[in-house]
Amino acid sequence: MTAKELIQKIEEAFPPEKAASWDNSGFQAGRRQKEIKKVFVALDATDDVIAQAAAWEADMLLLHHPLTMSGIKSVTTETRVGRKFLELIRHDICCYSCHTNYDVEEMAQIAGNMMKLQKPEILEVTGIDKRTAEYMGFGRVGSLVRPVTLRECGELVKTIFKLDNVKIFGDLEQVVQRVAISPGSGKSMIAPAIAAKAQVLITGDIGHHEGIDAVDEGLAIIDAGHYGLEHIFMAQMEKFLKGAGKDLKVAKAGISSPFEVI
Repeated sequence: MTAKELIQKIEEAFPPEKAASWDNSGFQAGRRQKEIKKVFVALDATDDVIAQAAAWEADMLLLHHPLTMSGIKSVTTETRVGRKFLELIRHDICCYSCHTNYDVEEMAQIAGNMMKLQKPEILEVTGIDKRTAEYMGFGRVGSLVRPVTLRECGELVKTIFKLDNVKIFGDLEQVVQRVAISPGSGKSMIAPAIAAKAQVLITGDIGHHEGIDAVDEGLAIIDAGHYGLEHIFMAQMEKFLKGAGKDLKVAKAGISSPFEVI
């Protein structure tokens, strides 16, 4: 199938209009008429990911995070983003990003299901789905199957999302059951989690001040990292693509944290 045809399938499943207004989801680089036989899936277009896609002779690189979130005035080897665009073009690799529209359509629900949240609700409503007339939005909030200590909840997150460590703000022996989860950068999810009467928010990218302020407001935080929760995109999207075309070959980047704790 062509890039245009594959993009149509992706956008039918994850409508671009569900993306946040500040986002840059969509077709990032390439030719819509290009024949797509091999798709490489990754979270970010790092230099290593682009090199892997090129070595595998991928026709498309399907990303969660866009190549750039802001406009660019030139594409040259003099900028980091310019070099990425040029490398993709040199290898004739189309690039497509499925970002906040995926978060709203799929990521939040998957993360909530992985935590086995009971009676999950949308954490932050962003609008109404035109197809279903139901609310849509970021994150989920609900109850764990049973009460656990904050320490046990942290261990549960590590096991479910295959993480070596998490950062916790709050009393480790506090008993919690009502949980909010929002993969990615979750600073803006603190207020919705408090409003939803969550006892703990599982998310990423929480700084010192946000963490201690949340605890003062009665909300514990489990910071599993931006990558730590969102890497689930790759496995799910691999499954989706394999169902999109029987002759489509799909590979994905390995799960590897972008940093190490020593």
